[in-house]
Amino acid sequence: MKILILMAALSAAFASTAEIKPLTSGETIPAATLKTADGADFDLQTAIAEQPTILIFYRGGWCPYCNRHLAALQDLDPQLRELGYQIIAISPDQPSELAKSAEGGHLSYTLLSDSKVEAATAFGLVFTVDDATIEKYKKYDIDLEASSGESHHMLPVPAVFIVGTDGVIDFAHADADYKKRIESEVLLNAAKAAR
Repeated sequence: MKILILMAALSAAFASTAEIKPLTSGETIPAATLKTADGADFDLQTAIAEQPTILIFYRGGWCPYCNRHLAALQDLDPQLRELGYQIIAISPDQPSELAKSAEGGHLSYTLLSDSKVEAATAFGLVFTVDDATIEKYKKYDIDLEASSGESHHMLPVPAVFIVGTDGVIDFAHADADYKKRIESEVLLNAAKAAR
């Protein structure tokens, strides 16, 4: 029952995602400095230049759909590694929240903090959650300010990018409906095609 109520609360934010303009295949990723779970700086372009990357943007560790998606990626991780990929997942969660997600989901890939949503903005994924939705979230113990450590109330639309070492996007998937995530088989086939 709580999940059904949460879904209703989260759907209110869907209307404000209409203005997103995600980067697409053939575009080059922007420069971004993110934070690791221990608070260290992480240069996204440098990491991607070293290894082809499955780049994920997710809403946060508080989102049940995101957690399911992160778990599905963990299951897919061995096959993606065999193809030569690394997985990097980015959310507005502050570094301390990343550690909770990694431990709770038994995730072996890299989680990064974009608490100021600068990277998500540069990728064209950000929308602002309205005040009414913020209040609904609080009723379900979802506190975006506590999660991000910021008061901006912005979230990324969930997205997946397959990026080559040249920084060029080979595949892009973003859906304003946070309940719709790319299927593992589709992602794996796209990763194979990009190699």
